[in-house]
Amino acid sequence: MTDPALFAIAPPVEPMLSATAKALPADGNWIYEPKWDGFRALVFRSPADVFIQSRDLRPLDRYFPELHEAFLSQLPAGCVLDGEIVIATPHGLDFVALQLRLHPAASRVAMLAKTSPAAFVAFDLLAAGGRDLRETPQAERRHRLEGLLRDAASPIYVTPATRDRATALTWLREFEGAGLDGVVAKAEDGIYRPGKRTMIKVKHVRTADCVVAGFRWHKSGRDAIGSLLLGLYDGQGTLHHVGVTSAFPMATRRELARELTPLRRNALEGHPWRDWADPDAGEFARMPGGQSRWSAGKDLSWEPLRIERVCEAKYDHLQGRRFRHAALFVRWRPDKRPPDCRYDQLETTIPYELQRVFGQHGREA
Repeated sequence: MTDPALFAIAPPVEPMLSATAKALPADGNWIYEPKWDGFRALVFRSPADVFIQSRDLRPLDRYFPELHEAFLSQLPAGCVLDGEIVIATPHGLDFVALQLRLHPAASRVAMLAKTSPAAFVAFDLLAAGGRDLRETPQAERRHRLEGLLRDAASPIYVTPATRDRATALTWLREFEGAGLDGVVAKAEDGIYRPGKRTMIKVKHVRTADCVVAGFRWHKSGRDAIGSLLLGLYDGQGTLHHVGVTSAFPMATRRELARELTPLRRNALEGHPWRDWADPDAGEFARMPGGQSRWSAGKDLSWEPLRIERVCEAKYDHLQGRRFRHAALFVRWRPDKRPPDCRYDQLETTIPYELQRVFGQHGREA
């Protein structure tokens, strides 16, 4: 990395975070913005170079050379931006394609930069003209961000923003069809507080009745459940793995281990996911038992359960055929049969052209 002393603010800097709420705030003075589903990134522009930092304070430059060059050519020296790296497609944001960009081979990175180019959506300004703006109110930072990037061109964008709560509620409803994750509210007089949850986010949350087809042990040992593996049937009767639910108190984890013991007996016989238990499954490498470069060596071995239990799980949205984030366990559904747990129960979203979001290019609504 270039000498940190050359930047207006020395990296690394923890990004400001958000706390989850059930509804957008109505009282007070707020700036509302869409919540982007990508890689959080801080961009530091020195007089001679650029440094792109991830949320966990690691460098991202080598994975996104096309963004590095765009920042060099378009950003003025002495600025620091906060935003999101995304990959936009005609069908909305593609987080899976974004994950694939984190490849160790330079040749693969160069190829993906051409075939799956990324974009950067800026939503805050930490420094400009060499001056630290973190103590400056959010409203002024937003105004200066718009001015700084007034002439910016693809792949650099400014997120749309509004002070009108009704407009924000419309975004919450409509922008999901473009793959966005919700809406964020920022206090107009708020300063930038690294690592603090001072913003408010409202995400799309729904529930689905899912088959519990297996589980993973907790890291503490084989007396506690780590996560339940969830499944949904498609129209042809195939049970697909859609995600996991894992946020349990330790006492509940141990109780689940005891409760599910009878369902482990002969569970692999006729199990729809039995091929995943084969370490040489090949094409099944992305299934619950498989390793990938994203698993970082974690133990992903799993225990099958007889297909008898159904639970209600809370999720935000789908990425392809799977829940984008871990689901939350709500309750058991003894009144539901596993074959009734199908994709067609899920709420569908109306497609929304991402370019209509980008097309606003950040001007306040």
